[in-house]
Amino acid sequence: MFNTNNEQRTTNSLLNYRSDFPILSRKVYGQPLVYFDNGATTQKPLCVLQTIERFYKEINSNIHRGVHKLSEESTREYENAREVVRKFLNARKTSEIIFTSGTTASINLVAYSFGEVFVRQGDEVLVTEMEHHSNIVPWQLLCERKGATLKVLPFDDSGELMLDKLPELITPKTRIIAVTHVSNTLGTVNPIADIVRIAHSQNVPVLVDGAQGVKHGKIDVQQLDADFYAFSGHKIYGPTGIGVLYGKEEWLDRMVPWQGGGDMIATVSFKKTTFNELPFKFEAGTANYIGAAGLATALDYYTSIGPELATAHEDELLKYATQKLKEIDGLTIYGNAREKAAIISFLLNGIHPYDTGMILDKMGIAVRTGNHCTQPVIDHYGIDGTVRASLAFYNTFDEIDRLVKALHKVKEMFG
Repeated sequence: MFNTNNEQRTTNSLLNYRSDFPILSRKVYGQPLVYFDNGATTQKPLCVLQTIERFYKEINSNIHRGVHKLSEESTREYENAREVVRKFLNARKTSEIIFTSGTTASINLVAYSFGEVFVRQGDEVLVTEMEHHSNIVPWQLLCERKGATLKVLPFDDSGELMLDKLPELITPKTRIIAVTHVSNTLGTVNPIADIVRIAHSQNVPVLVDGAQGVKHGKIDVQQLDADFYAFSGHKIYGPTGIGVLYGKEEWLDRMVPWQGGGDMIATVSFKKTTFNELPFKFEAGTANYIGAAGLATALDYYTSIGPELATAHEDELLKYATQKLKEIDGLTIYGNAREKAAIISFLLNGIHPYDTGMILDKMGIAVRTGNHCTQPVIDHYGIDGTVRASLAFYNTFDEIDRLVKALHKVKEMFG
């Protein structure tokens, strides 16, 4: 049975934080909003909104370009944000922290810049069957461009990677492995440190898609030993349009720039261009400096709450929701890995996920429906899509009860 004492203690310790998120007080179709689409994007605390407003009102000026006070202040805030990210990830140096527009851009950066240098015709790139399209398509494009082969590590029906097959898939031609930290559809938390250890034993670097993993506990890139770690600010209570690529300096130094433009250059002439030092050679053009400041505020906010406490609460929500959903006749949960983040994908027998999602919306409950940008995962189970409820620390047990009650009403409607 579910531990109601733990439920009560954790809920009480986090309930006060709900008031930090203005959007959670609104109503949808006359019903209090239940926001269960945190896998798509998280909501923003007031402190993040205030940081962005303050920046536009008081500081706004381009970075790394002016000698005037506003530019200096803006640059200082931007580089301070880089240090906040470094500390949050426990990276060794700020030169290993590159700002991008999001996880997708970070992965594309590595696929291009790493691929141009290290991938040749006949080489191999290894991904897993549970990847988001953003960690499949960039590697497909690379393989097509270079004449390389894309190989896939499968997962079993419980939603766990078949790690026993990993050593045999790694060959002398394997140049990089790209793997998600947490599946955005199944919630599976992959054993990244184990995957990295196996890969490094064969001198193969690893890129980790941390879009969902970044808010699951404390992230320590040195402990994980991943060569690259990518995430988006909006997945961890920060603004949209800002992301991070962590990369070990030993790799970034040898990679070519991804895009050309201002700030990533050292010298330019019509004969030859030389490039800036790390991390700036990968940050072409005007950076999203205000987004970076908002991200720094979000990370500081999340750190003040405690990633471990937030994740513990989400784990309790997951256990409770899983128990309650399993009690609904005709409901199937997809993804039952032993290690899961607070993501549940499910179907009601005979009811299209879009119909379920639209009816839930009319009851004030926001969920995701469809393939969640993971068509190979959906194909694995031979279905058209699922309903996904993805939770955050500001969600409550009462909200889960509302979801369960609403699903019973959906069943009644389709009687």
